[in-house]
Amino acid sequence: MPEKSSEVTAAGIARLAGVGRAAVSNWRRRHADFPKPVGGTETSPSFALAEVEQWLRDQGKLAEVPLRERVWQQLSGHLAGPVPALVQAGCTLLLVRDRHPAWLELAAVSDERLAKLLPGALEQVLTARFEEDAVALFTEVFTAHASSVTRPELFTEATGSESAASVPFLRGVAELAAELGARQAFEFLLGRYLDANPRQYTLTPPGPAALMAALAGAGARVVLDPAAGTGTLLRAVERPAELYAQDADPDLAALTGLRLALHCDATVRARSGDTLRGDAFPKPAFDAVLCHPPFNERNWGHDELAYDPRWEYGFPARTESELAWVQHALARLRPGGAAVLLMPPAAASRRSGRRIRAGLLRRGALRAVVALPAGAAPPYGIPLHIWVLRKPDPGRPAPPELLFVDTTEHAGAGGGRDKLDWQAVHSAVLDAWQPFENHGTAQEQPGVSRSVPVIELLDDDVDLAPARHLPPPAAGGGAAELLRVRDRLADTLRLTGELTPAPAAHAEPAPWPATTVGELARAGALVLSAGGTGSTSGTGSTRSTNAEPVPVLTEQDVLSGTAPSGTLPEGPDEEPVRVEEGDVVVPVLGGGSVVRVVDEATAGAALGRNLQLLHPDQAALDSWFLAGFLRGTANNRQASSYASTATRLDVRRLQLPRLPLADQQRYGERFRALAEFEDALRQAGRLGEQLVQGLYDGLTDGTVTPE
Repeated sequence: MPEKSSEVTAAGIARLAGVGRAAVSNWRRRHADFPKPVGGTETSPSFALAEVEQWLRDQGKLAEVPLRERVWQQLSGHLAGPVPALVQAGCTLLLVRDRHPAWLELAAVSDERLAKLLPGALEQVLTARFEEDAVALFTEVFTAHASSVTRPELFTEATGSESAASVPFLRGVAELAAELGARQAFEFLLGRYLDANPRQYTLTPPGPAALMAALAGAGARVVLDPAAGTGTLLRAVERPAELYAQDADPDLAALTGLRLALHCDATVRARSGDTLRGDAFPKPAFDAVLCHPPFNERNWGHDELAYDPRWEYGFPARTESELAWVQHALARLRPGGAAVLLMPPAAASRRSGRRIRAGLLRRGALRAVVALPAGAAPPYGIPLHIWVLRKPDPGRPAPPELLFVDTTEHAGAGGGRDKLDWQAVHSAVLDAWQPFENHGTAQEQPGVSRSVPVIELLDDDVDLAPARHLPPPAAGGGAAELLRVRDRLADTLRLTGELTPAPAAHAEPAPWPATTVGELARAGALVLSAGGTGSTSGTGSTRSTNAEPVPVLTEQDVLSGTAPSGTLPEGPDEEPVRVEEGDVVVPVLGGGSVVRVVDEATAGAALGRNLQLLHPDQAALDSWFLAGFLRGTANNRQASSYASTATRLDVRRLQLPRLPLADQQRYGERFRALAEFEDALRQAGRLGEQLVQGLYDGLTDGTVTPE
């Protein structure tokens, strides 16, 4: 084994083999020939990837390691670390994409020869796509992480053990590009890295990014993001000519530059540094600025930047870092250029920022404030705002009105980022913005949008929160709608009375022989599958055709008895586990006894995280019989294990009696009736809550009278 071959953790082995980590622990205990640890710690050992792959094949547990998993394990076990490996991968993918014949010639030689020729080829393609400072940035990031490597420079010929590790990895990256495409291969590897480090980076989701790019306008060709992060905002720009990205984190700046270069043919400039203190792009010539700035920063440069010429609308208070970013964006625009920023809601109403807000209104720089639903972007717990601004043109008068849009009604049932209807949010905002942009005013939509004269906003507070300036729609849909809700509630209550089950006569516990779900799975009577897999590419077949996106049955959907509400994450197309009619779905966290039988309306949905799917052989097992016995309290208690913060259900240990199919079906009919009664109770509860809140709202706003 080479001295510095790629390593993989127990979690990585589980991912390779498609099993849980507990299975890997069992293999280590039960098989004396399981590969020995070669690194890591006693509690978190690492193993040689090549040895693990061979052992899995010898045991018949893996016919062939999936290419994407092999490349990911090589990346995560790279000698210099995952970020330098991503930089190497991105540079190589750019060579594969832009100079494919040159790569084919290089790929045909030996590893040793490729290690000598590749640095020169990489330097040529990067110099052609980037300016010298960007190439220096890639090298800086690589060397900063690679202090333990003998020859860490990105463009230095690799020799010896370095060649044995890096060159096979880069060949694998090129193979992945042949399978997925160069851009999709980098998106996959970058997405895996970000998923593995969720607390390290603040990411802008694609939903608000697409909306912000649309608000900037189709004519934005030269675009800047001064707090670029992973480049999601710039990636959403359609047909750009030049993209400029700056971020305080050199790692993100380098990865963003490569990501954008692989995404489009625009000229890309990526720099690292503190934007407010050391702007890398001071020339005010941008068509648009898109920005998701860091929130609530105290150390943004307040003491050093008191006399900075960017503060045209007022010097921001120490607590108003977001207004510093707003003015920085305006200062970098050409006259008439657009700036679209994602802002915390407090920036619209804090008293410390009222003078700057007033200045933005008087000069006509602020054009719209859009309230998003909670869960749109981090921090997910609060409903963020989008500010749309224009650089004032000295030759034109200031626009007399400001547009307010409130999309919080699209939060979805129960709220949360997985529930947002982004298509509805996108349509609501653009339907209000486009006529306002064209005519300077827009027709009022109660509770959704309204253009307000600027003079009405210039009071002592200059409060620009949309909810305070939009007239509410009729509460609960008005009195007529409340009457319809009451009628539906009455019908549902009658149905619950009819469905209320009568317990049978008292009987002794049945002494029937029992089996477990695990035994049934081994006998072939059912198939077990875990949820949480699958993804879809932003440009793959799922998005590029007119086919509806795949809905995801989430844990919350099962618990609340609602329709599938989740969506597949973006990434290279990967087939999820699909549910079929008659399947039984069991949540594995929380310790509750909730089970769902998939009906015709839910069939075809993807299975979400923390859910276990039981696909019974209908010739041997009745679905409702299976689901009913799995819900028993004692059954769940004996099959659950307890950690410090959660209860986890081991579905394989759940028990049910051995009964003939005819007897199963008798029990199944009773369990089905209980499920219908439970659904009716849920519906009655929802309608009751809707009626009560609607009456409260109607009585308080005058749309419903006491009589």
